[in-house]
Amino acid sequence: MKIKTIPLILGSLLVSFLAVSAQAKDEVKEVVKITPELASVPVVHRGQRMVIKRNSDPKHVIPKLYTKTSRACPPFCIQPASLHPKVETIAELEMLDYLKKASTDASISVIDTRTPEWMNRGTIPGSINIPWTMLSVKGASAWEDAATAEEVMVNRFGVKVVNGKPDFGQAKTLILFCNGAWCPQSTENIRLLLKKGYPAEKLKWYRGGLQAWVSFGLSTTYFKK
Repeated sequence: MKIKTIPLILGSLLVSFLAVSAQAKDEVKEVVKITPELASVPVVHRGQRMVIKRNSDPKHVIPKLYTKTSRACPPFCIQPASLHPKVETIAELEMLDYLKKASTDASISVIDTRTPEWMNRGTIPGSINIPWTMLSVKGASAWEDAATAEEVMVNRFGVKVVNGKPDFGQAKTLILFCNGAWCPQSTENIRLLLKKGYPAEKLKWYRGGLQAWVSFGLSTTYFKK
């Protein structure tokens, strides 16, 4: 009786082993590329070299922070596709290109306009944080210039003051974003900059923001003071 049991046990073990091996093979992660020719993008974030790529885990989902759809409007109303005829609205591939360029070209800045409490939850590698409240504030009936707006333009955006007037000859190309197409923060900053005379062709808007970014499984990094 015992002699007959051994082959049965061995057979069961073999079947189990093969089943586990097959399952493991099925779960082998394939690299999810950005495009057929592009797997990752190198950037510099706060002085550190990083690589942006897509999450290849087949079980990865959008972070809960960005799954909510019932945000009150106002203020979280759907933004238009275009803010100005000469302000380019960009998507992920263009954003990646600007992030890569900004790592070596000081004339380009990718700006996360969100406030620090949102930054602490993750940002796009290669971006810098200039909270939108440093440029725009809520007035009695409309958005107004923040007290720090001109200081930011001069010290962070490369604007010169000549004879009391802003000179945008050496102003940086700015790519602004916030939480998503429902977030008004970066749009109000762009409108403020246009009102101040900032060249529209030097302003780019990543409309999809963090919500679109994480929906593609693209890398994020956490803000540290």
